[in-house]
Amino acid sequence: MLRLSARARATAGITTVALSETDVEGVAAAVREAAGAGDFSAMLVFFSSSLDAASLAATLKREVAIPVQVGCSTAGEIGPFGMSDGGAVALLFSADTFRCFAGLVTQISRHGFERGIACAQRLKECCAEIVGGAIENSAFAVTLIDGLSNCEEVMVSAFQTELREIPHVGGSAGDGLAFRQTWIIHDGTAYADAAILCLFHSTLPFKIFKSDHYEPTDIRLVVTECDQERRIVTEINGAPACEEYAHVTGLDAATLSPMSFASHPLMVKIGGDYFCRSIRRVEKEGLSFFCAIDNGVVLTLARRRDLAESIDDALGRLTEELGGIDVVLGFDCVLRRVEAEDRQLAHRVAELYRHYNVVGFSTYGEQYKAMHINQTFTGIAFGRSGGVPPGPAL
Repeated sequence: MLRLSARARATAGITTVALSETDVEGVAAAVREAAGAGDFSAMLVFFSSSLDAASLAATLKREVAIPVQVGCSTAGEIGPFGMSDGGAVALLFSADTFRCFAGLVTQISRHGFERGIACAQRLKECCAEIVGGAIENSAFAVTLIDGLSNCEEVMVSAFQTELREIPHVGGSAGDGLAFRQTWIIHDGTAYADAAILCLFHSTLPFKIFKSDHYEPTDIRLVVTECDQERRIVTEINGAPACEEYAHVTGLDAATLSPMSFASHPLMVKIGGDYFCRSIRRVEKEGLSFFCAIDNGVVLTLARRRDLAESIDDALGRLTEELGGIDVVLGFDCVLRRVEAEDRQLAHRVAELYRHYNVVGFSTYGEQYKAMHINQTFTGIAFGRSGGVPPGPAL
């Protein structure tokens, strides 16, 4: 298969690298060439789960002279080729406009909350000391979390406890649609059951955002029995979960698939707003979810709007607010990718990603402020130097 590669140095000081098909040596060579003689403070790399995470992390650390190196495996990559699979994308942050402080939290299934708070506190203190003053109006945070840990809510809560008013987005590492093993990489080593918090300080304008294309219906589903730890719902509305979900959506319980869940998402109302709570897959006991779930939770069946239009609307508003977008670091749910491909919208979505220079990955879940959510597009849009200052999220 033809290997495609692309590199672009944005005016905001972010160099992006993308390879459509590659191996560990190919990724390292492309990133090393892009880094060249430049001065970069940090690198984020998102890579196909077909690549060996441990080898990639070690090779990048050995061959690329960038001090902060973090990343994760994906359920697909986003870049100049649209939604690709089997390759890698990387963002290199110029030391002229970005300072980055990264912390790793291991064993998050056992010690995530305490270690997460300590990590965020340490990074904030370090950043404030280096910058020499308040950082709330010029800093943002990015989280990468093991997408099979079932600990995203714990980690987001822990980080947000210390981040407070600092804008915060991120994504859960993926594994295609295999759901076998996801990886986080940090400073030359690959980890499972782990999370990374990156705290950036920047002189550039930026805004965090979230976008989805669903609206609630009047159909309610109450979780009446579940395994909270494993995120498996066994009973809805007093009936077997698969059968009840199939009944309210008009589907066949025997043929439920990722496309079924992408087409008929569920939402939960929190603080007057609706957030997606997506189904991961069918288990022998019932339905497993990407997000935390509990007995008594009231879920609302949603109807979808146009996926491509929602992306264009969100990024179009950000373009106006920032006076132009240079780069977008994006985290997009894998179920949105499934829907785009099934409904033949992938080409339109890819064109929008190229138009707005979106680089990121398809996730097993998205983080936005204090929330871990699903079937949502979150991220950070960076304006050009001299644009409007950082402001509220979209």
